[in-house]
Amino acid sequence: MHRNPPPCPHATYFPSNLLGSTAFYLGLILTTIGFWAYFTDRPTLNLAGFFYGIPVLLIGIALRTAQLKPVPYSEPTTDEVAAARERYATDNQKQIRKDMLGYRYAEKAHLGESLEALGLAPTDEERPLITALRETLTDGAYTLVIEFDSPMIDLEKWQSKQKKMVEFFGPDIRVEIEQPEEEYIDLLLISTRHADSTTSADTEPSSQAA
Repeated sequence: MHRNPPPCPHATYFPSNLLGSTAFYLGLILTTIGFWAYFTDRPTLNLAGFFYGIPVLLIGIALRTAQLKPVPYSEPTTDEVAAARERYATDNQKQIRKDMLGYRYAEKAHLGESLEALGLAPTDEERPLITALRETLTDGAYTLVIEFDSPMIDLEKWQSKQKKMVEFFGPDIRVEIEQPEEEYIDLLLISTRHADSTTSADTEPSSQAA
């Protein structure tokens, strides 16, 4: 489940590695023009090509090598779950999903700062790494599941941070932690808006009757 995730039909990937690729190819073109101008004795064009091309090329290379790729889905999202996301997902769930589905720059790992704030990444070597995500329903509630490779942070340590996670990822979030197999952790961020909506619907007729 964690190692060979299939494509997800309901996944929207934000945005691509356009920044790094644009800088790389623009720098490459300008540098090439600079070399061409040098060998054809065009000093002004030569200077401009080298002056702008090489720095832009180096920036592009740095961005391409330092980028975090989008997190893949471990299983396709069904139409029912996608509809629940649109209706019940919290702002934090939406933002986390968006961040993980996009290229990231100048970051060591997806949710790296969040894990540090929660006390789950004491060092870079011990930091759990996100391997995939998936979306499901938990008793009808929209659930964003983040799958971690966590060989150095055990289940007990994760569970000790559960209350803090509710405050960190809230509001309107319930947190569950599962261990599907040794050294792997599933973090379930469950929207409580479905329960609130159901409760309101159940009590509304009584209020009207009264």
